[in-house]
Amino acid sequence: MTGSPRLPPVARAIVDGDRRALARTISAVENGDPRVAGIVRSLYPRTGRTPVIGLTGPLGVGKSSLLSVLIGQLRARGKTVGVVAVDPSSPYSGGSVLGDRIRLERKANDDGVFFRSMASRGEAGGIAASTREVARLLDAAGFDVVFVETVGSGQVDVAIRGVATTSVVILVPHLGDEVQTLKAGLFEIADVFCVNKADLPGADLAAKDLSELVALGAARDGWAPPIVPTSTTTPSGIEELWTAIDAHEQFLDSTGQRTQHERARLSAEIAERVKDRMGREVAERLTRDPELRRLLDRVVARTLDPATAAEELFRTHYAPK
Repeated sequence: MTGSPRLPPVARAIVDGDRRALARTISAVENGDPRVAGIVRSLYPRTGRTPVIGLTGPLGVGKSSLLSVLIGQLRARGKTVGVVAVDPSSPYSGGSVLGDRIRLERKANDDGVFFRSMASRGEAGGIAASTREVARLLDAAGFDVVFVETVGSGQVDVAIRGVATTSVVILVPHLGDEVQTLKAGLFEIADVFCVNKADLPGADLAAKDLSELVALGAARDGWAPPIVPTSTTTPSGIEELWTAIDAHEQFLDSTGQRTQHERARLSAEIAERVKDRMGREVAERLTRDPELRRLLDRVVARTLDPATAAEELFRTHYAPK
């Protein structure tokens, strides 16, 4: 990049396609190593160009299998693919429970696919704070498409909206009451609906029900989510699914909404980072600051309720003067 600041050696290696440097940097980000901050910061101007496709939906809908077939099709088209697969965290180590399993069928020596399994760290929807940074690293590394596959916690998987440019909600026939599942929030975040395992009985009915729901709801920002039946055993519908995803990406560009959505995501991220940092600071001060310890003592003694204590703390220590 002409006129751009000189990149640190590790950042330059990532841009130049060094997958080991990328993997080490991702590990540092996931582990909260402060030494990686400069690398991440230097690469940020090179991000924002790659579509980030979120795959979400309840457990057992076949997200990993579908992703595997999608990757195969994109590689056949010559596109490079980065994948962040968010797994449940171990309650003991905090590490990824499923991270050691082989989730995607791919050629061992295919440098066009980079796969990283990450722990959810207990975050709602399985999206840990580091997931955003890892997706950006894959963007800066020059991948044509980045996928983020979530834990599959169903009703709270709406967090993918804060990461993905296009969110694909995956359901299957006979999942249960699809209407209730969608009411929980998945309907509001879907840019594309996928009825997977469409070779099973009931797939047509599930797709019809979804179509009726979409027709009843107002199109979000002028976009009505398409419903795409797919099967990974046939396979079928994979090309149509990617066509629907690509159509949404083109819609974002043609309407100017890509920038609007990016502003909303970044605004929420900044607010979340400030909230998390202030929360950690307040928690520490409540244990070591004599004045705040006395405030906590009053709450423990039931002479002051937590909401009033929080308001008092904010007013006296954090509110703008």
